[in-house]
Order: sequence, then C-alpha cells, then structure tokens
Amino acid sequence: MKTYLNNSKFVAGITLKDENKLENNNMALHVCENPTNILENRKLLAASLHCELDDFVCANQTHSSNFHRVTLDDKGLGSYQSDTAIADTDALYTYEPNLLLCSFTADCVPVIFYNEVNELVGVVHSGWQGTVKEITLKLFKHLKQAEHCTMSDFQVQIGAALSQDKFEVDKDVYVKFKDLGYADDFIYYNNQTNKYHIDNQLTVKKQCELAGIPSENITIDPTCTFVSPEGFSYRQDKKSGRHLSFIMRKK
Repeated sequence: MKTYLNNSKFVAGITLKDENKLENNNMALHVCENPTNILENRKLLAASLHCELDDFVCANQTHSSNFHRVTLDDKGLGSYQSDTAIADTDALYTYEPNLLLCSFTADCVPVIFYNEVNELVGVVHSGWQGTVKEITLKLFKHLKQAEHCTMSDFQVQIGAALSQDKFEVDKDVYVKFKDLGYADDFIYYNNQTNKYHIDNQLTVKKQCELAGIPSENITIDPTCTFVSPEGFSYRQDKKSGRHLSFIMRKK
C-alpha cells in the first residue's frame, strides 16, 4: 500500500500489486479468481486503516461521467458483493466520517480529493473514456455549484496510472482528446508506429485546474502501472487485478 495522506483528519492511499498476497493483492470482486481471496485482501486493508470492511463504499464503474453523493445509507455497498455496489457510477463524494470511499483502477487515472474546510472527501475513476467525458471537471463544477465549495479549499491527489509513454492510441482516441480543446500539450505522435501517446494524468490535472483548483493543490504520482512491478496493468494483462484508491475522513 502507498499512503498519500495520513493525519488526524484524513487517510488516503492506493493498494499495490503484491506477489506475497492472495491474487497479488487484487482488490476487485468483478475481476478475480475467487471472491473469498478479495475479501481477505480487503479485510487486511481495513485492519491497516483501523476500520471495518462494512465501512467501504464501492461503485460499479462503467467509464461514465456519473457521480454520487454518499450518505450513511450507502455504508457497505459493494464491500462484500459486487452486485450491491452503487450502479453506473465512477465518482463518489461524501461529508460523512468513517466511510472508506473506493475506486478501482488498472491503468486508469484515480483521483482522490479532500476539502479541509467543509470536510468533504471523494474519489474519481477516470480512464480515457471518463477523461473525454470530463468526469473530474463535471464533478468539481457540481461541488462548486450544488455544494457551494470553494475550489481553492480542495487538495487533489492524482494516483498511479498508465504513463504517456505506454498509453499508445490510434487516431479515433486521439481525436476525442483533441476535441477537448485543452489536451494538445499532453499528446505526441510517434512517426515510427503511427500511434499517438497521451498523458491522461496531465489531462485530468488540467480539468481540475479548469474547475478552479490551484495547480499547487494538485499532486501527481508518477508511477506507471504498466512499468512498475507493483502496478496492475490491464493494457499489459487483460486478466490483471485492480488497485483500490481510497480516502476516509476520520472522526
């Protein structure tokens, strides 16, 4: 596990691939050999965070731009069974303490954020489809308008993901990023392979900035999930497990 934040108010981080654990420490029930192994991994994570598996809140991620405000009624959803996870949702946020918000990735960009002023925390799953649908930008605009948050109060951690060097795409995906109008600086073309390379992390960072979050409030984990031995990479292995990115407000 890599801890991004752990103080008296918040704990946040990402689980890592670990050959010494069941199914290499895969955390996802929707891609596993045996659900019992995943529950064991999750219970070990819960114990290390001084919480219970019942405190987890998980979504059924569909590469959408849908988000959900988590309440105490959502406690435990998706924690033991994938069919109880919050449906068709790729971002979660809450004001409630002691709920562990979860996001699952294997190359996609995980976004973890918190707001010390109003004690709001959240997670986003932004694969390239979520990025071109602007899920992160839409969520922060919602938090500004509907939840009356001040953007400069947010701190954002962009977690480990597929690097630009390894995120190789054809013209169809390139056009979707180009059409955003602000991703040109995060794309290069490889003449030898006729492929485009896109930095999904920097595109997501730009979306945070467009929402009004100061650049200095955004941190990027440079770990490439494809290259790192601690990374789960769907691009490298279609049967790969998943990292779990998480945040919880303590009380």
